Amino acid sequence: MRPRRTGPRTLVVRLDSAGDVLLAGPAVRAVAAGSAYTAMLCGPLGEPAARMLPGVDEVLVHDAPWVGFEAPPVRRELIDALVDCLAVRRFDRALILSSYHQSPLPAALLLKLAGIPFTAADSEHYPGTLLDLRHRRAPHRHEARAALDLAEASGFALPPGDDGALALTALPDTAPLTGTDPYVVVHPGAAVPARAWSPGRAAQAVAALEEAGHRVVVTGGPAEKELTAGIADGIALDLGGRTSFPELAGVLAGAAVVVTGNTGPSHLAAAVGTPVVCLFAPVVPAERWAPYRVPHRLLGRQDAVCAGSRARVCPVPGHPCLDSVPDTEVLTAVAALLAPGRADDPPEAR
Repeated sequence: MRPRRTGPRTLVVRLDSAGDVLLAGPAVRAVAAGSAYTAMLCGPLGEPAARMLPGVDEVLVHDAPWVGFEAPPVRRELIDALVDCLAVRRFDRALILSSYHQSPLPAALLLKLAGIPFTAADSEHYPGTLLDLRHRRAPHRHEARAALDLAEASGFALPPGDDGALALTALPDTAPLTGTDPYVVVHPGAAVPARAWSPGRAAQAVAALEEAGHRVVVTGGPAEKELTAGIADGIALDLGGRTSFPELAGVLAGAAVVVTGNTGPSHLAAAVGTPVVCLFAPVVPAERWAPYRVPHRLLGRQDAVCAGSRARVCPVPGHPCLDSVPDTEVLTAVAALLAPGRADDPPEAR
């Protein structure tokens, strides 16, 4: 029998993508270490990741109309249902985690309507009485570290022995999908097209990796079957649309290296401890979104004209920030991460 835990009943809110939820993991573990009960409120895209985070007792899902690229319309009955759902659980504390460019105040209003007495968030905007702790994010902070900073400012700390890296609960055995020989994963897609190679460039990289002696596994979601089939092109193992979220985590955990854009699978690879070659489009800053606490290499022109624009579709013809990265750089980065010791890893990767 698990020993009874003491402390408050705490809600952690992170309403956007699976990658964002994964980056909340260290903060969630800190909250769980100091709480009797820890629930996570997430959006539909983040739900699969939330269900794999250590420390989460319950996952609540709400498709928030102020979050996401295709936000749903505001419907009073759904907002009322969420407030009622939260109120009946009688949470003592709530932490709202959001990216540096997002406002936590819409969520804070609903939490107050649900009767939660203490609510904390990073906020650059005047919160009135919506926040009991208005925290200010440290400059240039990685998203994962910023979330943990908020947890610590709210009175929570990681338990002894927790190194603060990303982590997941038990993974499925995916050897029946991948086989047992060593492999490198290429995940070519992204929810934001500007953050991925063009299909032709990704196919070229897969061919170069295979020619260099690597066995390549191409992964993708259900909507990316056509994309992965064209990129695998009969020379790589195509798992596009064939994996659930936990199975994708298992496939990435079994890889020697993962090659992907700055998108969710980059953070999923970090959460399972697999080194990442990240094709990082500078539309968002690498200091905030690079693979966290795992050996990695960032490729791509960080000085491109789209830097900091948060563009979803590349505004520059030819997608030069990523498509101009030569195969030699990709192969060199993969080889460096496969080398024993990896003593030259950047400090933020450790």
